[in-house]
Amino acid sequence: MSTLPGLKYSPKHTWVKVDGEYAYIGVSDFAQEQLGEVLFVEMPEVDDELTKDETFGVIESSKVASDLYAPISGVVVEINEDKLEDEPEYVNEAPYDAWICKIKMSDPSELDALLSGEDYEKGLE
Repeated sequence: MSTLPGLKYSPKHTWVKVDGEYAYIGVSDFAQEQLGEVLFVEMPEVDDELTKDETFGVIESSKVASDLYAPISGVVVEINEDKLEDEPEYVNEAPYDAWICKIKMSDPSELDALLSGEDYEKGLE
């Protein structure tokens, strides 16, 4: 299990990479390990509004279907449809490259409530 410096983590196992007023959201390495082989990722639609701690999609694996919870609020401006629709297993292969959606953050202060990689790992112990 690994975390990356510079990313923020939700206790609900998603990560956030900030790029100006935008943020990419994906599934943590720990989550993909627990899920097993990812078979399908249900992504939000462009222009959907995400609300912190509310579901925004589903990830299905050989073991289970699990809801995805938004780590921060914002409007979806892009989804990783090209990669994840054809290759959902990319989440297993490269969880920190396999972002699910890019949002325009509506409240960047919500980032303050997220965890550093180190704190996220401590919470898993």
